[in-house]
Amino acid sequence: MIPVKLKPGDEIRVVSPATSLAFIAQDQRQIAIERFARLGFTITFSEHAEERDMFDSSSVASRIHDLHAAFSDPSVKGILTTIGGYNSNQLLRYLDFELIGAHPKVFCGYSDITALSVAIYARTGLVTYSGPHFSTFAMRRGLDYTVEYFKKCLMEEAPFAVDPAETWSDDAWYLDQEKREFIPNEGYLIINEGYAEGTLLGGNLSTFVLLHGTEYMPDLRNSILLLEEDCEAKVAHFDRQLQALIHQPGFAGVKGLIIGRFQKASKISDEMLVQVIKSKQELAEIPVIANASFGHTTPQFTFPVGGRGTLAVDKGRVEFVITAH
Repeated sequence: MIPVKLKPGDEIRVVSPATSLAFIAQDQRQIAIERFARLGFTITFSEHAEERDMFDSSSVASRIHDLHAAFSDPSVKGILTTIGGYNSNQLLRYLDFELIGAHPKVFCGYSDITALSVAIYARTGLVTYSGPHFSTFAMRRGLDYTVEYFKKCLMEEAPFAVDPAETWSDDAWYLDQEKREFIPNEGYLIINEGYAEGTLLGGNLSTFVLLHGTEYMPDLRNSILLLEEDCEAKVAHFDRQLQALIHQPGFAGVKGLIIGRFQKASKISDEMLVQVIKSKQELAEIPVIANASFGHTTPQFTFPVGGRGTLAVDKGRVEFVITAH
């Protein structure tokens, strides 16, 4: 079930299922609101978006109320999360999946929001989206690629190829909008060649593995996995989380693997990553690429969780196409 695409004039509701909107500076909120206005959207905020407790979040009841209100409000056409965090999985047992399935609409975020995106798809069949938060749009520079693929995935119907961004950045842009470092992008890192076609699943790996053994874990068979990590993940952490995923029922049916670019603080080099992948026999016969432009570095493309895609890796060339979104 693919939700109706966004169009100019639509209202987008910002919800805070993890970290509170109160964590985002007022000037940054205004930048994001103005950027969405240029795209033709009206931004509204959920009732409890700014509640902030000792964990920089809010109560389960408040967050559930705001998610249900956003899905059930007929004036709301899309839902964006404020930012990530650590506790979205607290909400899963309390979500009304029948209500969500009866009011399908665009739901987009990344990082900790992976728990919600994947669970909603697994329980309702509704395609959700791994892509920028509301706060991402507060970035003054280096956002063109992010906006381009946000539009391709959420506002347009046609299949599209995902090309690497020309540059990437891992700086603290939210602390200094002018002091930025943009690094030339050498493109995809090819680890295994091959061809894959399947359902696109994944997001933040550390969050994805929280769903193991639960009713919120999707069927991995006939899928292409897109996995990324944040600055807290070191190589041993990534290896063990990936291995845990490999042990899940249905992993033998995974058709391909796309890994997002690691943040500098992870200290995971290309050589380390290749060694991790090559150590796993379960990955030997499927195409695997890395340094894809999604996740915790910027810019990032948006992809549909539950959508469809193809991955062709041959003779040093990569073609990743999102075919249904």
